[in-house]
Amino acid sequence: MTSVTTKGQISSVFLSQKEEFMLISLGLIIIIGLILGFVCKKIKIPALIGMLFTGIILGPHVLNLIDSKTLSISSELRQIALIIILIKAGLSLDISDLKKVGKSAVLLSFLPASFEILAYFIFARIFFKIRAIDALLMGSVLAAVSPAVVVPRMVKLIEEKRGVNKSIPQMILAGSSCDDIFVLVLFSSFLSMAKGDDVSFISLLNVPISIILGILFGSIIGFILYFVFEYFYKKDYIIRNSTKLIILLAISFLLVALENLLKNIIAFSGLLSVIAMSCVFKIKASDEVSSRLSEKFGKLWIFAEILLFVLVGAEVNISYVSKLGFISVIMVFLALIIRSCGTLISISGSNLNKKEKLFTVFSYMPKATVQAAIGAVPLANGLSSGHIILSMAVMGILITAPIGAIFIDNFYTRLLD
Repeated sequence: MTSVTTKGQISSVFLSQKEEFMLISLGLIIIIGLILGFVCKKIKIPALIGMLFTGIILGPHVLNLIDSKTLSISSELRQIALIIILIKAGLSLDISDLKKVGKSAVLLSFLPASFEILAYFIFARIFFKIRAIDALLMGSVLAAVSPAVVVPRMVKLIEEKRGVNKSIPQMILAGSSCDDIFVLVLFSSFLSMAKGDDVSFISLLNVPISIILGILFGSIIGFILYFVFEYFYKKDYIIRNSTKLIILLAISFLLVALENLLKNIIAFSGLLSVIAMSCVFKIKASDEVSSRLSEKFGKLWIFAEILLFVLVGAEVNISYVSKLGFISVIMVFLALIIRSCGTLISISGSNLNKKEKLFTVFSYMPKATVQAAIGAVPLANGLSSGHIILSMAVMGILITAPIGAIFIDNFYTRLLD
């Protein structure tokens, strides 16, 4: 009996220590992330760069001060942070604005990524002596633009009324949201081919199906939410905006979870449905309600941004970068140049001037969240090129996230009216 009690006490102490380690990790993430973010702002560079380096320094590959429990749920925490900014994006979007740039937004959702994948297909085989399918796989890892970098900045531009007359931030926001879906479907197909599995042409239809179903289902949920809130309002039961925020968050979690539940049945984009839901809710609700909710989600983003970029930084292993040397830097910039050609073709039919086109090109460069999420997948699947692909994913984050963020933050006032 005594030994059982002793074991129970030891177990209790051990669990308590693990919880304390997690709290210490979160405390360090927030405090150091805020400090380095503040320092970066003071020297006129985006705060996210300080947050990324906080993650690199605190992460398992340098000081190892983030406990394993926190790292084990890092993917889920990053997804929660992304959901918060996507809801805010939906509450800032105006569908009528998107009609002005519909064609360009559609082209931006796949053309720049296709050009970048083509660049890796051509040059990665020459630089790294890898198979054609591995080069395509590398391209699909690097081609996705980062919604975590782009979306909050486009939301800020919409709120400041910069470029909204030509719907530039709305176009970039919509295109980048669909860009990830296109790239992730290709990544899944290329990974299967690299492993020797059969891939049918029908699987590529998952791209339009995922987008259409995501928008449709999210829109329906947005309508339902509005009518439920209105019903209670008419019954003299007023739901506070804080409660609405919690409900929107909870339903968004369910929508993203639904994507994983349905992945073997039908393609469905949970993140796109979150944007559609909040966008439709904004259209139906009063301006006062939607603006107050947007403001509340903006305050939530202050914490979520730190969590997101510090945990992305924690995924980065600097040692991989040194293995490839300067050739990896050349490859990243070469691919960005070719990607930019795809971006320019996408907006060639628009009424954007040269300055606005330049802004769009640089806004469509940053990588971070997707690369952190899938960069290690080829290596985990035992592919011989896995180490090279992971190294390139790390290099892509370190180069493009700062360049894109610095350019948007420092030049939008000069390039957009």
